[in-house]
Amino acid sequence: MHLPLNIEFQIPKDDPVRLLRYIVEGMDLSELYRTYSHFEKNQASPRQLLEILIYANMNCIRSSRKIEQACRRDINYMFLLEGKRPPDHATIARFRSIHLAACMKETFAQMDCRLANLGELSLENIFIDGTKIEAFANKYKFIWKKVVTKNLQKLLEKIPAFIEQIEEDFGIQVIHGNEIQLYHLKRLHRKLKRLQQQENITFVHGIGKRKTPLQRTLETLEASGMIVGK
Repeated sequence: MHLPLNIEFQIPKDDPVRLLRYIVEGMDLSELYRTYSHFEKNQASPRQLLEILIYANMNCIRSSRKIEQACRRDINYMFLLEGKRPPDHATIARFRSIHLAACMKETFAQMDCRLANLGELSLENIFIDGTKIEAFANKYKFIWKKVVTKNLQKLLEKIPAFIEQIEEDFGIQVIHGNEIQLYHLKRLHRKLKRLQQQENITFVHGIGKRKTPLQRTLETLEASGMIVGK
């Protein structure tokens, strides 16, 4: 004996889970579907698995076993499943590591565009990949904007002396005048790499290996984070 259960009316109209489903349903997920050879009709579809995974991350749930548990107990996850059978943790893990991983960049870029077009996301500040994160960083460690700004200012103050030392050590001149621009650093990086090739210098890595001044200079320049699109 089955009791009819309409759970949709129990979810507020302004609940984020409704916006999530609206966003994902309007996306082109053909790349995601192509990662499957087939899937059962009575199981959660790739679109529903994507919605479940995103919603779980919105609520700080990372474990596939906890996501499975939420699908069985939480009404919002049942809303996303639309009457389908809750996926087990193995299905969720495979979806995340195999299917979504194959098209993650394109999928989430498309989601960002959808959110921006609906006015739910501001593109005023854009952060590109390449951020260096401390190895021991975790959810209990915070990096404040003031600290980042302060460290950036210190870096900018050191750059003129750094470039002057490079010009003296390697006889390379890239700046004509007093103002230093980002393209000066990129030009300097190219000239140092060209010098490495001309001198046939092999860079070394590991404990006990002695690095050449050229290698140390290049590593310092690259570690500054100012060289993008080398």
